[in-house]
This record gives sequence, structure tokens and C-alpha cells, in this order.
Amino acid sequence: MSQENEQEVNNDEMRAEYDFSGGVRGKYYEAFTKSSNVVILDPDVAEVFRDSASVNEALRLLAKIARSVSA
Repeated sequence: MSQENEQEVNNDEMRAEYDFSGGVRGKYYEAFTKSSNVVILDPDVAEVFRDSASVNEALRLLAKIARSVSA
């Protein structure tokens, strides 16, 4: 690693123009957790369900079947 690159890596000072003094930690955290739901599909399942619309359609159908069987 060159000396110039090493200085860049070790320089963890905030620049003067980055002023976060008025920032609020976690301001959008609650809203983000309510609107975001990430699910990781196994590769074999992802081959069948290529997008969120197809996954949602299949799950709605499954939920409908489950409700009819339990009723």
C-alpha cells in the first residue's frame, strides 16, 4: 500500500462541511421497519418465483386455501 493510500485509510476525521450537529439518530427507523420486509428465497424457490408479484400471488392463494380448510 502506498503512503498516500495509507494516509487516506487512516484519516477518519469528518470534514468540516459534514455538519450533523442538528441530526437525530434513528429519526426514520420506525417508519422503515414498518414499510420494509425483506425475505431471502432459497435458489430453487427463486427459480420459480422471479418477482415479488408472483410470490404475493402464490402466498395469497395459499392463505385462501388455508382459510377454507380451517373453516
